[in-house]
Amino acid sequence: MDFEWAEEQEAFYESVVSFARANLNTDVIARDQRHEFSATAWNACARFGIQGLPVPAEWGGSDADALTIAHAMEALGYGCTDNGLLFSLGAQMWSAEIPLVRFGSDTQKRRYLPGLCDGSLIGVQCMTEPATGSDAFAMTTVAKLDGDRFVLSGAKTFITNAPVADMFIVFATTDRAKGLGGLCALVVDRTSSGVEVGEPFHKMGLRTSPMSEVRFDDCDVPARNLLGSIGSGMAIFNTSMDWERTLILATAVGSMQRQLERTIAYAKERTQFGQAIGKYQAVAHRIVDMRVRLDAARLLLYQTAWKKSRGKSTSTEASIAKLFISEAYLHSSLDALQVHGGYGYMEETELEREVRDAVGSRIYSGTSDIQRNIVAGRIGL
Repeated sequence: MDFEWAEEQEAFYESVVSFARANLNTDVIARDQRHEFSATAWNACARFGIQGLPVPAEWGGSDADALTIAHAMEALGYGCTDNGLLFSLGAQMWSAEIPLVRFGSDTQKRRYLPGLCDGSLIGVQCMTEPATGSDAFAMTTVAKLDGDRFVLSGAKTFITNAPVADMFIVFATTDRAKGLGGLCALVVDRTSSGVEVGEPFHKMGLRTSPMSEVRFDDCDVPARNLLGSIGSGMAIFNTSMDWERTLILATAVGSMQRQLERTIAYAKERTQFGQAIGKYQAVAHRIVDMRVRLDAARLLLYQTAWKKSRGKSTSTEASIAKLFISEAYLHSSLDALQVHGGYGYMEETELEREVRDAVGSRIYSGTSDIQRNIVAGRIGL
């Protein structure tokens, strides 16, 4: 693996940081309090080209490789303090755009991808149900084929972007007796009859990323909106999860870099008992641990993205990266708050929000325990 970034990749990194700092940090504390999604920031990201990174140029994107995307999303996390916005961006890119890019027909790509790239559409994936969580394929949502349409019925919950979404990629079973062979994915427009989006949930963290339940009550879905084929649902979901687990926490690596720099600066300027607190071993060692976690997280991110860029299998590496980065992100967020003491506990320093946001990273895209189960299976346990 070559650790030297190309000149254009470094230039793009710097341009993303500058863009994020200039456009994405307005009124974050107040919006977090109001659980408010920023359409203005979302559209600014679309104009800059963030949403189009994984999409081929013919469908409105820039067709960036996974390693370049990882570097760019890290830059976004470094420059932007609105973790909810970053989470919503990732949710669309990996769980809505990737399935369309990889499995969509030309008609489906033409209809949805340009809008997802330019910000005129917001997309979401609907998998989790009220009675399921980690057991994602124990679903009860049913799609019955009736001539040239599917009749879709069921409920999904914890759906990121649902309150503001224009389209949904919905996983359902056509025949529970067929098990995984009956699973499918349907592209459903919000305007379709029988679609009901619930009230936004109030969450501990990531409050600027809207989330709700979505119900489908005998919803008519044209058969042409089937992604891939009946029975390809698991392949579609696993593909999107592989991309998501590889890249959803690239922004967290950028956040960890920002936290580290801020904490070092504070430890040098804050004095207690006649000297800077960074001179005390307890503080210095805590900051060193933050640096170690950051470097390890970055290497795991880049290694996984590098393999994906070369078309290699990354299912094990993606789970390892997701597991480690999510745990490291929370621990470093807590360390940054601890070093800042009482000031870190105050809302205006924004460190307490970082902790609340980091907690979710151990849950979404498969909990840390699920990632351990996946890796255990891969190594024969």
